[in-house]
Amino acid sequence: MSDNALSSCRAFVFDAYGTLFDVGSAVAKLRDSVGDEADRLSALWRQKQLEYTWLRSLMGDFADFWTVTGDALDYALDQIGKKDPILRAKLMETYLSLDTFPEVVETLKTLKDKGHKLAILSNGAKHMLISAAKTSGILSLFDQIICVDDLKTYKPHPDVYQLAVDKLEVEPAEISFQSSNGWDIAGAGHFGFRTAWINRAHNPAERLSHTADVVLNGLDELLPLVGEPQKA
Repeated sequence: MSDNALSSCRAFVFDAYGTLFDVGSAVAKLRDSVGDEADRLSALWRQKQLEYTWLRSLMGDFADFWTVTGDALDYALDQIGKKDPILRAKLMETYLSLDTFPEVVETLKTLKDKGHKLAILSNGAKHMLISAAKTSGILSLFDQIICVDDLKTYKPHPDVYQLAVDKLEVEPAEISFQSSNGWDIAGAGHFGFRTAWINRAHNPAERLSHTADVVLNGLDELLPLVGEPQKA
């Protein structure tokens, strides 16, 4: 699809972890304490965090994202042979104040100044999202912080994307959804959103039924594609 696919969008909805917030910064802040296995721990933690959301959704066995994040960390720490309750507590605490990617704040401010509706749509627990957004100074830029706690299932289930439609009171095709996760982009595109894949890592496209309308290296590349807000 052409780069003007997003020009008629009235709302811009963002995945949180990996898109706005750098999940790698959690372990990076404590690299000296973790030691030589820091990179492996970070990758394992994220891998299991995602896997547990999908598996819990399939099993109908919901636990909130804070619990899932803790379970994933326990698995990763066990895998690298590092059982340290104090380190575990510190790593969990970092998830409440993750770093944003360098271009995030200015991009969001520009979109807000243009008059667009902005929202986070995340698997994250509400308190996690509010804490991270507040710490990074972006909380006030969002019209909605939308999480799955009440729905009790995770993306990429279509009902999660429907939450954004209901909260923002716009049609799916009027929403531009930004995510760094290819599987999330596929789910959002299948649901009917316009999609922008923030592919900072230059990963290959997922082999799923929907691909991104646009592929960007960073959120700042979104700005030239954005039109003026359309009145309801």
